[in-house]
Amino acid sequence: MTTTIDPAATAWLLAATAMVLLMTPGLAIFYGGMVRSSGVLNMLMMSFISIPLVTVAWLVAGYSLAFGDDAGGGLIGNLGHIGLSGIDPKTVHAASGIPELLFVTFQLTFAILTVALVSGAIADRAKFSAWMIFVPVWALIVYAPIAHWVWTPDGWLASLGTLDFAGGLVVEIASGASALALALVLGPRVGFKMDAMRPHNLPFVLLGAGLLWFGWFGFNAGSALAANGTAAAVFLNTLVAGCLGMLGWLIVEQIRDGKPTTFGAASGAVAGLVAITPSCGYTNTMGALIVGLVAGVVCSFAVGWKFKGGYDDSLDVVGVHFVGGIVGTLLIGFLANRAMTGDDGPQGLLYGGGLGQLGKQLVGVIVVAAFAFGVTFALGKLIDKTIGFRVSHEDEIGGIDFALHAETAYAEGVHGHGAPRRLGDGPFGH
Repeated sequence: MTTTIDPAATAWLLAATAMVLLMTPGLAIFYGGMVRSSGVLNMLMMSFISIPLVTVAWLVAGYSLAFGDDAGGGLIGNLGHIGLSGIDPKTVHAASGIPELLFVTFQLTFAILTVALVSGAIADRAKFSAWMIFVPVWALIVYAPIAHWVWTPDGWLASLGTLDFAGGLVVEIASGASALALALVLGPRVGFKMDAMRPHNLPFVLLGAGLLWFGWFGFNAGSALAANGTAAAVFLNTLVAGCLGMLGWLIVEQIRDGKPTTFGAASGAVAGLVAITPSCGYTNTMGALIVGLVAGVVCSFAVGWKFKGGYDDSLDVVGVHFVGGIVGTLLIGFLANRAMTGDDGPQGLLYGGGLGQLGKQLVGVIVVAAFAFGVTFALGKLIDKTIGFRVSHEDEIGGIDFALHAETAYAEGVHGHGAPRRLGDGPFGH
């Protein structure tokens, strides 16, 4: 506990906060490349609009509900910091020595990204107005309670001993379970299981994945809340897991399909990064290698489960973020070691720690997934029954960008399928 500002930690967290904020535009590009050309602008907007909507909700009540003093039972914070009451530029976050306003902002960027992740499951068919209602409400009634359970000393999962360094439970499993719930509320896209629905711009997908990977260093290493050896180890673990996730996915593609793909490379890297998020501060570098490889392999199969299950998770939020989050969270129970957790810290099964930590991780996975799914399903149904959550059949077929935003991403309306140009039609007349 400290009452003075740590300049080194503050400087690092300022940079890390900017990096995490960049992840949401990066996600927008990643998702935008994955959808068909008639819905790319809507996909971009669903991520970008999350930034102001969650910011307002977070400053009004979200931060207080998530990180305020416990209101009882480790379930939710009180409203002592409503509207950031009691926090000014001189207030120090006692556990880290950074200005509390910086901690508020750092955690805000996590909340923004988490709700934006959900949008990938309902691509090409959700009303933008309904999404604008969903975003701030979800941040307050789903994200904030889970963050309190896991990341505050009095939170009931933290008290139980469940570990989540940077968001396997709070970000990945919460968003993945919520994505599944919302996909069930809206139902499948027109043509699901019949039309190919291929990504319209694979360079966008790779660019978005690269921006996400860059931001993930701030996401994970920034969660050390210090400029120290732990942050350095987490930084390396994040790099290693992303690399092995990509390799694992590509190996599966090569064996199963005969060809490694650019889409698989991007997806595998993200799967490895997702899985290392909860475990990056508790496993050594070899552990990070295992986490990334397992996630890349498992998630490469998990993205196909939607066709058997009949749920239309448009951009594989469930297959990558939910499943990858589960992989990384549970592997803490096997791979946690005291080189990272400290001399008296928990150890995983492979380091002689027994089954205790694995059991605590399993409890966290089940409870967070059930809570996020249940509350999101109820919220989605409420919005759907009142103003409607899904666009009309005609708007979905005709193109959601033009129907909702009166714009198209490309001059031809449909990328690569416009009418042939005549001589002299170009911008330079030739």
